[in-house]
Amino acid sequence: MRLWDFATAECLSIFKTGMHAVSCLSFSYNGNILCGTGKDQHGKTMVVVWNTARVTRGGEVELLAKAHTDVDIQTLKIAFFDDTRMVSCGRDNVRLWRVRSGALRSCPVNLGEYRSLEFTDLDFEAGHSTEREPEDRTLFVCSRSGHVLEIDYKNVAVRNARRLLPSDLRHSHRREKQTFSSGSGIALNSICLSSSFCATASEDGYLRLWPLDFSEVFLEAEHDNPVTSVSIGPDNLKVLCTTASGTVGCLDIQSRDYSTIMRSHRDSVLAFSVEGLQQELATVSQDDTIRIWNLETMQQLYEFSASEETPCAVAFHPLRPIFACGFDTGMVRTVSLAASKLLEEHKQHRGSITGLVYSPDGNSMYSACSHGTLALYNCAIQKSHIVRVLANVVSQDAEHGPDALSVSANGRLLAFVGPSKHVVTLMDAHSLDELLRIDVSILDLESPSLDAAVRLRFAPSSLGHLLVTTSSQKILVLDVKSGRLIRVVSPVHKQSCSSLALSPDSRYLLTAGDRVIKVWDYGMRFDVSSQVFIGHSEPVRQVGFTPDQRQVISVGDAIFLWDFLGVSTKEPSKEELRRSSRIHSSIIETVGSPGVEASPEEVQAVSPGANDTPRKRVPQPTVISPPCLDLSSIQRMVHENTFSESEEEGKEEACLNGDMGGAVGGAEARARLAAEEATRSEEPEVVKAAVVQPASRPRDPAEDECRKEAKGTEPGNSIRPDCYRHFAPRFKTSVPSSKPFPLPPDDAEGLTLKAAIGYNGNGRGNMVWNPDTGLFAYSCGCLVIVEDLHSGSQQHWLGHPEEISTLAVSHDAQVVASASGCGLGDSRCQIRVWDVPSRACRKVLFHHETQVQAMAYSRDDRFLITLGDYADRVMALWNAHTYELMTSTRFSEPVHEVAFSPLLAGRLACVGKGAVTFWLMEQQGMDTSLKVHRVPVPEAVGPVELTSLCYGAGCLLYSGTSSGQICAWDTESDRCFMTWEADEGEIGVLQSHGNRLVSGSNAKRIRLWSVAAVQELRVRGSGARRVSSSVLLEQEMTLDGTVVSATFDDCMDMGIVGTTAGTLWYINWAENTSIRLISGHKNKVSEVAFSPDESHCATCGEDGSVRVWSLASMELVVQFQVLNQSCLCLSWSPVPVSLGGAEGQHIVAGYSDGTLRVFSVSRTEMELKMHPHSVAVTALGYSADGEIILSGDKEGLVAVSSPRTGMTIRLLADHRSSPINVIDGTRKQVTWPPPRQWGVSVSFTPVRALLADFACGVIPPPRARHAEFGVEGSDLWLAASADRRVSIWVSDWMKDKCELLDWLSFPAPAGPEVPHPVPPSLAAFCPWDKSTVVYSGFGLQKEILFYSLPQKQVPLPFLDSFSESSRSPSATVPSKPGFVIEKIPLPYFATSLSLSPAACVIAVGFNERLLRLIDRRAKTERDHRGHDDTVSLCRFTPSGHRLFTASYNEILVWEVRNGC
Repeated sequence: MRLWDFATAECLSIFKTGMHAVSCLSFSYNGNILCGTGKDQHGKTMVVVWNTARVTRGGEVELLAKAHTDVDIQTLKIAFFDDTRMVSCGRDNVRLWRVRSGALRSCPVNLGEYRSLEFTDLDFEAGHSTEREPEDRTLFVCSRSGHVLEIDYKNVAVRNARRLLPSDLRHSHRREKQTFSSGSGIALNSICLSSSFCATASEDGYLRLWPLDFSEVFLEAEHDNPVTSVSIGPDNLKVLCTTASGTVGCLDIQSRDYSTIMRSHRDSVLAFSVEGLQQELATVSQDDTIRIWNLETMQQLYEFSASEETPCAVAFHPLRPIFACGFDTGMVRTVSLAASKLLEEHKQHRGSITGLVYSPDGNSMYSACSHGTLALYNCAIQKSHIVRVLANVVSQDAEHGPDALSVSANGRLLAFVGPSKHVVTLMDAHSLDELLRIDVSILDLESPSLDAAVRLRFAPSSLGHLLVTTSSQKILVLDVKSGRLIRVVSPVHKQSCSSLALSPDSRYLLTAGDRVIKVWDYGMRFDVSSQVFIGHSEPVRQVGFTPDQRQVISVGDAIFLWDFLGVSTKEPSKEELRRSSRIHSSIIETVGSPGVEASPEEVQAVSPGANDTPRKRVPQPTVISPPCLDLSSIQRMVHENTFSESEEEGKEEACLNGDMGGAVGGAEARARLAAEEATRSEEPEVVKAAVVQPASRPRDPAEDECRKEAKGTEPGNSIRPDCYRHFAPRFKTSVPSSKPFPLPPDDAEGLTLKAAIGYNGNGRGNMVWNPDTGLFAYSCGCLVIVEDLHSGSQQHWLGHPEEISTLAVSHDAQVVASASGCGLGDSRCQIRVWDVPSRACRKVLFHHETQVQAMAYSRDDRFLITLGDYADRVMALWNAHTYELMTSTRFSEPVHEVAFSPLLAGRLACVGKGAVTFWLMEQQGMDTSLKVHRVPVPEAVGPVELTSLCYGAGCLLYSGTSSGQICAWDTESDRCFMTWEADEGEIGVLQSHGNRLVSGSNAKRIRLWSVAAVQELRVRGSGARRVSSSVLLEQEMTLDGTVVSATFDDCMDMGIVGTTAGTLWYINWAENTSIRLISGHKNKVSEVAFSPDESHCATCGEDGSVRVWSLASMELVVQFQVLNQSCLCLSWSPVPVSLGGAEGQHIVAGYSDGTLRVFSVSRTEMELKMHPHSVAVTALGYSADGEIILSGDKEGLVAVSSPRTGMTIRLLADHRSSPINVIDGTRKQVTWPPPRQWGVSVSFTPVRALLADFACGVIPPPRARHAEFGVEGSDLWLAASADRRVSIWVSDWMKDKCELLDWLSFPAPAGPEVPHPVPPSLAAFCPWDKSTVVYSGFGLQKEILFYSLPQKQVPLPFLDSFSESSRSPSATVPSKPGFVIEKIPLPYFATSLSLSPAACVIAVGFNERLLRLIDRRAKTERDHRGHDDTVSLCRFTPSGHRLFTASYNEILVWEVRNGC
């Protein structure tokens, strides 16, 4: 229930009623008490009373009393003279209620002969006399039979009874109403009294005004429908009433004028249409009416109704004052507004009309029904007539209405869902000839079920897009010419999207679903996916813009008109776009307080949907649209001419190389893939390519087509093609540091990168393996990892500024090339060439503008070919000895992969849209040119994308397609001579040696084919045809994700395969086995925890998994997976192995659904599941003895739970409304008095083991006391929330004690600049001084603060932070504020923090992808790089010898060296 301030339209409070359905509410005279009645979940009547006195001052609503009753209650009102007294009436009863001593009690009124009446309303006698007591009043109660009872409230007795009868002369000038007790009475619905007269509302449609003795009617107003309620104004001059037809009217007693204030539909609104010229709105409703409204005055202009028919769809003619309406009977009628008459009826349909639309020029009209029929009408002449009717072409599903049809902006295309719900059909709008069918069920190959189209809408013709919403809560953006998938927006709503609309300027997208409206930036240019607006209490049926784009209209339970504030008078500049990419602004304004959804970065743990927190003020518009997550990976468009630009000479750049580590991985698999070590690193030479012009020579037209430049290229040419083969870098909000930080020398004290956990499944072809030399390399973030398959030790090649997209290795395995995106300040991508023996970066190449898609070395290692992605579309040829650019060319369409011929060094091939392009290199002196021959696939293959290729034995070339086919080509004659169906999904990887071929697809399968007969078919020249008997599927394996990289030995018996799940698999076809070689989290890593003996560590991630690793080998030991949930935090039980043994090793993990799960490491099973939170758990911690679990959630609630019983012992709400970022704890030494007698001193951990001795009196109970704090307890713990508040507690869980020791609150800067995302509040107990709290967060300065608990010293600027307005209600104010004992300045706000238990060393991570190691004693700072995104996690091991850091899904393990 919501309480509102009527004057300001602000929501004051939201609270739960405890009732299943509320039927009646009543405020007290002063507004301090609210009572209500309704039904509970069992259908029993409840009466509830609340105290609302503190709501206007920011307080909460308090429940005073509630009671269940068996009587029927129609009306419940609070007595205006006493807030504790209420009266109710209903069928067969009138009852008096009173709240006393927290209880709600009632007594019935003895009605005598009137006890069987149905009472509908009541009201108290108005006015007050000083001669009478306040409760000495008359109560008037009305009934369905026309009776009005006068009840003595004080004596609880009926004083008088009247029955109001209708006049015998209905049309007489004098309409006196008889009050005799005979005849049929007036059915009264409502009654209201003033000091001088009474007003009644009756079922016969009359509002009547009576004197208090009911002798006659002195004024009345007649309505067409029953009058349902009545109310007299405070001045007794006006009477307000409502009717069953949805109108609100006002009767002016002095002037005797009656005016209708508001009209509305009586039932759900099904559809609407807007007429732009006259600013009129047409709506149809389940109340069987069609209503026309004026958008400027909000007044109803016309109302049409059809008996026993329900209108389903409506459409205004774009030029003439007529509209068309479709009904559930299949009838389509056109109505003239100018003449207010029916013009025509069309009876072509027999099912309910699901779609009705005019063409933009108004010459045609289209209708569709639930029986699948589609009709075209000619409306160019005065009387429209039918042109064509097609049966069974539209999906026979009523859920596609009311906008099942969509016409393109140029009026040429008509789109609809059909003939099945899985297919979208495009037709010629003038003839209804079918042009294109798109099967949406196969576009999402990851989905286990077939997807179905629900709604569709054309974008403006300049874009050429068709938007389709699906049953899997996605929006598919399709190209209207080819039908290819351009983009996927997901998830859109929790449930199916019920309507969508695009703004006339193509900048904004509206979607409706889940009873909310979402506004999207159609360009998807920013980092916030959408804005959510609430207001509807039922599903939204339709949503759309007005033609001037200044308003948004949505219909469902009512008609909502929203002011749209996203209209800009000018296009934003690039600088405005950049500055506003971090702004989350609201662009819709409406009466009320709709909530706005948080950004997705804050909410991977939050359920999508509307926020129930009321908005305090109406948001103001910004100059541009709100930031939205860029679903494509394009950072900039290609506009320059590659052949004409001159490159600047590059600068020298340092190559960051890490020393070889000693982590061990999958021993059994690595023993078969033995690799050699590499040694040393040097500075690389930076090469920025000077483009070499090809020699002048005749070229054929196909080559000219491939060489077309991209000057003035339209954005449509840079749209991601319909294949997964292209690299899509993960979207990042972090920006690399622009400050120069000196790197520590190799022999300096600090950190050495020892191991990296994870494989970048986001890359393409980013794993290389040479079976002859054993070289094995792959990418993880911006690192190239070279791993020894014998020992598992790793080398880490650093230097790339961004995520690595692909790798290539020379055939002699002496050189590795790696490619990544642009660094800070660079305008082009970076390709690094590494010397394997020396581990040095030899060259840094710059040429491609967006991403490098693929790279390959020629068979003799003389050339390196690099291929740009779909936005770059450039292929560059490099001299592999000097790494000078020999030539480059730009394609008019995206190219997916390139490969050199193993037979001819100067011959190569690439694949793209529907063709293979063969290239032949020619050198004339210093000039190099490429001859090109483009060969399309045979027509029998169909319109496909060729997504992969590899050369086979002899003159064979194999190519894979997006539809799962493999084509075999003869490279001598450049022709395709056979194809076969190889997979159900897109084939992205092909590898061939001898008579074997391996294919990998996005169906998560890798298959081994025997292709011995293909060579024979090539010689025979059988022509292009589908052949399945000539190839044999020998084996197949299903992996954990889409196959993105694969390398096999020459015999094709074993190899390594990479998937999008971040796993590298060792595949052995001979043994039919697959072994995980490298494995990591697929999504963001949330937490790392360590076992007490430091033998294992556990990690958790948003992929829902908890993984346990061996610290000695860094091998995955066990994995616990929870489906459809994110694991956001975890903690390892502090019980040591010596006490609890293997059975004592437990891990507790917190999930996004508010649950805690306790896992046994030894038994590898979940032992306990608890649900103490209703929202996502964000922080966890064990007590010192492991007997208590502390958990905090995103709403600031801290729960204390028992891992033995699963019960929640206590809830702490001091941090309410702000997410808990950190829970940290420490322990206090416990001693026995007197020390001389016992001579023992043990920590709190073994106390539980000695409980039996304590109970028997053998040992006196321990006394743990924090003397410096003056409180008892052995557990000292803290909780830090996102609002920069830290609470510190002392607990003795054995005695059920938990006291708040201190409360810290840190201010935020007052300036408008707020970093995005806002840095977390980080706090921890200092391990080398456990009475000191270390804090860092978003504050006045970028720094780390040390706060002494015994001295209670805080910084002077923080004095006001302990005021009543900023501290917790239960906090105690420190008595001696002073100064911080130490501050450590930071270059940026910290995003992660960890303190070493072994030395005074602090590790700090930043959003600028930097890791800083601070030695507090030596006063030194060292910065380290290695992550390609925010360093979101830092954790020292218990010994302090290692440091774990995480950035998204990559985990780096550092060795802490020397003094640190």
